[in-house]
Amino acid sequence: MIELAPGWQVSLERGPDWLFIHLVDPPLHVVANDIPLADAIWQLLEQEFTYRLVLELDELALLPSCLIGELALLQKRISTAGGLLRICGLSDSNRDALRVSKLDARFSFHSTRDEAVMGYRPNKPR
Repeated sequence: MIELAPGWQVSLERGPDWLFIHLVDPPLHVVANDIPLADAIWQLLEQEFTYRLVLELDELALLPSCLIGELALLQKRISTAGGLLRICGLSDSNRDALRVSKLDARFSFHSTRDEAVMGYRPNKPR
């Protein structure tokens, strides 16, 4: 585990052409508004010379609006650089939070890391 930004513990793995970041909930005393998470992740991508990222969010209990904003910023940066951002493990309630913010169409959601890398999306009725 490394501290990506103040209060944000992550596990980081490198795969062929991909960077995998597993976010864990920050401690309660951390104010998420004050953390430039998109900037920290972007710097990691540049250091690793890849713009293909899988964010694993299965341990994220709550997706606050400030984090949604950071994800949108990060997705825009990666897309502009010709890269890919894929999200896996997002809970139904956190996916609903993205849907309410009308940003869910900007992201590619997957159940597992393998599905994210392969771009597989299971067909689910709405």
